Amino acid sequence: MSVSMKDLDPAFRGAGQKEGLEIWRIENFKPVPIPASSYGKFFMGDSYIILKTTALKNGSLRHDIHYWIGKDTSQDESGTAAILTVELDAALGGRAVQYREIQGNETDKFLSYFRPCIMPQPGGVASGFKHVEVNEQEHETRLYVPFARSSLNHDDIFILDTKSKIFQFNGSNSSIQERAKALEVVQYIKDTFHEGKCEVAAVEDGRLMADAEAGEFWGFFGGFAPLPRRAPVEDNEKYEETVFKLLCFNQGKLEPINYESLLHELLKTNKTTSLQERKSASEAAEKLLSDDNRTKTHVIKVIEGFETVMFKSKFKEWPQTPDLKLSSEDGRGKVAALLKRQGLNVKGLMKAAPAKEEPQAYIDCTGSLQVWRINDKDKILLPSADQSKFYTGDCYIFQYMYPGDDKEECLIGSWFGKKSIEEDRVTAISLASKMVESAKFQAVQTRLYEGKEPIQFFVIFQSFQVFKGGLSSGYKKFIAENGIDDDTYLEDGLALFRIQGSGPENMQAIQVDAAASSMNSSYSYILHDGNTVFTWTGNLTTSLDQEVVERQLDIIKPNSQSRSQKEGSETDQFWSLLGGKSEYPSQKIGRANESDPHLFSCILPKVHIALRIKEIYHFTQDDLMTEDVFILDCHSDIFVWVGQQVDVKVRLQALDIGEKFVKLDFLMENLSSDTPIFVIMEGSEPTFFTRFFTWDSAKSLMHGNSYQRKLSIVKGGGSPALDKPKRRTPTYSGRSTVQDKSQHSRSMSFSPERVRVRGRSPAFTALAANFESANSRNLSTPPPVVKKLYPKSATPDSSSAPSKSSATASLTGSFDRPKSVKDGSELEKPKQEEDAKEGINTMTSRVESLTINEDVKENEPEDDEGLPVYPYDRLITTAADPVTEIDVTRRETYLSSAEFKDKFGMTKEAFSKLPKWKQNRMKIALQLF
Repeated sequence: MSVSMKDLDPAFRGAGQKEGLEIWRIENFKPVPIPASSYGKFFMGDSYIILKTTALKNGSLRHDIHYWIGKDTSQDESGTAAILTVELDAALGGRAVQYREIQGNETDKFLSYFRPCIMPQPGGVASGFKHVEVNEQEHETRLYVPFARSSLNHDDIFILDTKSKIFQFNGSNSSIQERAKALEVVQYIKDTFHEGKCEVAAVEDGRLMADAEAGEFWGFFGGFAPLPRRAPVEDNEKYEETVFKLLCFNQGKLEPINYESLLHELLKTNKTTSLQERKSASEAAEKLLSDDNRTKTHVIKVIEGFETVMFKSKFKEWPQTPDLKLSSEDGRGKVAALLKRQGLNVKGLMKAAPAKEEPQAYIDCTGSLQVWRINDKDKILLPSADQSKFYTGDCYIFQYMYPGDDKEECLIGSWFGKKSIEEDRVTAISLASKMVESAKFQAVQTRLYEGKEPIQFFVIFQSFQVFKGGLSSGYKKFIAENGIDDDTYLEDGLALFRIQGSGPENMQAIQVDAAASSMNSSYSYILHDGNTVFTWTGNLTTSLDQEVVERQLDIIKPNSQSRSQKEGSETDQFWSLLGGKSEYPSQKIGRANESDPHLFSCILPKVHIALRIKEIYHFTQDDLMTEDVFILDCHSDIFVWVGQQVDVKVRLQALDIGEKFVKLDFLMENLSSDTPIFVIMEGSEPTFFTRFFTWDSAKSLMHGNSYQRKLSIVKGGGSPALDKPKRRTPTYSGRSTVQDKSQHSRSMSFSPERVRVRGRSPAFTALAANFESANSRNLSTPPPVVKKLYPKSATPDSSSAPSKSSATASLTGSFDRPKSVKDGSELEKPKQEEDAKEGINTMTSRVESLTINEDVKENEPEDDEGLPVYPYDRLITTAADPVTEIDVTRRETYLSSAEFKDKFGMTKEAFSKLPKWKQNRMKIALQLF
């Protein structure tokens, strides 16, 4: 299905080409775009079309189209909105998901575009916008429901807006979370209708006239009188099973399909549908709801290959389809071919694939590391020389202490080898959980499986080896009882290691079967048999891969001379050790890629109830309620966030909640059961979690529950008390103290004094020098050198924003500062060994060389932040005449405000509020990264 641009309504031309919202109102059966300043303002007598375009991390654009129907709109107008929505979808390639939104019963996704709420106003274009206009002298008292005592009840929350004060009435049966969310609406009303200058009062259901604010509230209703109570309803946690009906639209009619089980095969796939057929189907769906008087039912229209999770979950089984999120040329080709078979316009299906980024760990690499191996229901502390040498038949616990932004951070994890036994895994989790509990839950806990380790694990260990076999008594007993040969690694035996990693700070040696089939052209290998040692490099490896082999050789066979083998030029002796030649792959071993994050709130299960969750669209830090548990799903990693006010018993079950989430795979994304899980307590959020938000660490340090915290801010009486961050060094029974070490001395398990058999190549010496200097703070992701790039006061349109209370201004001020922009003086430098101090001056000079020169040269234009301004074509990475003496990690800051907005489609302030990964993606697309 496609639609010619000449047949497309002019109002839709160019729509959906960049990220953001676009809204049209139906006027005289035509779509009319409304200005961005009016987004979120809907009139009850009108119908609207809302297009949400989202740029995904894989480079594609996702479109969601909603048509909103006001309660007073005409049937003809709402029908026009439905038909025009189909036309807009066709113009976008026919892949958008379409939603029918009825006033008062909108979907959560729709409402997430207009936080904290939408407030439909009376009137409409047909009535000449005869809605109520309120001036400063005549402020209407509004309850936002019929203004009568009968509207109030014990179960809900009500907001009464008067000229001088806003009242929030909290029904006695309402929850803390509901009350906190309602305060966001109060803040919106205060800022929008009162310019932030009115009082706010909270009235608790049950307070009598003796309370001054309660008395004032009830005065608007003629005095206090008890509210009627509803008959109690038994909550037996039983949910009625919905009966689904499947109907087929055929030749203009809806025909029911009989089935015993709702299967995917019932859907007629690969059928080319015309634009007219889709319009007719849309009209048939509207008629079905009208005939059945289902005024609040949502209508969601999906296309084959782009079905929503909700749709697919209704079927008993759903087959695996081509990955529509692939960013490779091959993946995009498969998707285009699939859609072309359906008669769709595949032009512009996906943008060009972005340059592949090296994963960043977002964790400091200068901390102290301790590792224990599990043995017979206990843990054994490993010496520093062996703490990076794991066995695939064993389980381990590691504790990593490192300097964070505000305090000493702690990561406690358990690692399961592929061949480890269940008893050792249970022991590892139990002991690690006890360590977290003894640290008062301030440590981040993680559960990792061999082969699925996240980047944070690798940069913590830096040089990591996995050997075959195991040392634990449980493993030895298991293989003996089952007649399995003990293949535990022997230094003087035959062994083959695959070498992988991105450099000296992130490299691994994994022992594999000593056979030619274990080879891969994309990797380098070490093969040894006694004192006979070979290194092998595949044709698809880089010079860096080959240098990493040298590093790993220093650990695995430190005192042996090796012979280098190039793929295709191997000696007979080499193949003889591997049992002869055979075919082997050339593709790199795939790892789960990080996808666009999804946040879910958890409805904490009882023993007999399955875990239930609810997705939060377009989430922010404010969605994390201190009374609840939330899950952030990034596909490659799962984060379980636990609020401070969550019961201790639930805290102890946090890892189990994450396991249940992975097992149930709510997004139907083929989550591996070995997906890394991180459990994070409020107030101890690491950077590799906060990077998905615009984060303000002060919020998680506030006292009180969610409602008390927000009420303190909204009332303008000052911020709640904060827990002052402190550095901590928790101690655990049986723990031995490990001296702080420099990064290099901690990561290398061999003695630097030993005699080297081979000399280093010049390239390797230069490369290693960058990692061997002692750094006072060696972040995996380097910290920025500019304290503040986008101060809010410098934003051109900041003066037009509605005035806010001092408390709100203080709060939003902290929002506006990018998370990555931190004052380096906040960190307390970790202690270093005496012999490592000589590298500090080198590090200082390196940092100074990266620092932006703030002295603007004469006759050079300046932007609002005081930085010199350069044209875009001199700032890009491929510039013919590049600018020198700038911070190359912040090229975009040297653009003028006007050119920045032209290139990025937003102001510098708006850009600074985006998550770091989204900023980088946009900069890559513009060749500024």
